[in-house]
Amino acid sequence: MLRQVTPGRYDAYEALLKALADPAGGRVWMLLWHGRPGSPDAQYGNMEIDGVGYAPCVTSAQELAVSGWNRAHEVVSGPDIARTLFPERWGIWLNPHAPGGGVGIPWPDLRRIATGLERMPAGPLRLTEPAIEIPHFYALLSQHAHRTPPVRSLRRAWVQPALGAPYLVIGLDLYDTGPQSVDAARAMMQQSIAAVPEGLPVSTVAMSDEYDPVTMWLRANARPFYDRDAHAAPDQRTGYGYPPAPVR
Repeated sequence: MLRQVTPGRYDAYEALLKALADPAGGRVWMLLWHGRPGSPDAQYGNMEIDGVGYAPCVTSAQELAVSGWNRAHEVVSGPDIARTLFPERWGIWLNPHAPGGGVGIPWPDLRRIATGLERMPAGPLRLTEPAIEIPHFYALLSQHAHRTPPVRSLRRAWVQPALGAPYLVIGLDLYDTGPQSVDAARAMMQQSIAAVPEGLPVSTVAMSDEYDPVTMWLRANARPFYDRDAHAAPDQRTGYGYPPAPVR
């Protein structure tokens, strides 16, 4: 499967991720730079490619022997190593000793393995401002957001996954992420979704999610199309009802 992963072969790469996500069969042999498996000083090896950190590993006992690694190693399931590494923004690099240098799995894809591949779009993602004109939907969504107290602001993006159809995403910025607030935001979306043209897929992301690549793009590139704080900002021209003090 690794040999099938080449630039542009996103289908082969997704198949590799599915194999790694299998709790029973998706095992990797993590190379330990320090310590022994389970010891307090155990530390995975590390390598950096294009500014992204990876922990090197191999895919079988046979590959371990071929690699010539003479330090300790640890056998871990794909989901377990994904849950361990992605919060620290580390990926894994499979069989770096192999001809061609092996294959890297960056941390956003480890996150997909950890949380469920089907829940998140296949990367790399192409993100842009939405070009489709649906002002009625945005207006209706803004009205419902204004009546939904937990909602601070809303942003939007057009997402083109590596595999699958493009879709509109709404970034939900909530004052808190408790169950009641999340339920209120979900109800707001359900009330507004009827205004979306038939056949247009719409999804949401939480602006509080510091690991979601869509959320990161929205924070960096998209201004809110609804912002409660901006609407509620007091008039600062005359503080507390009095005219400003004269300039001396």
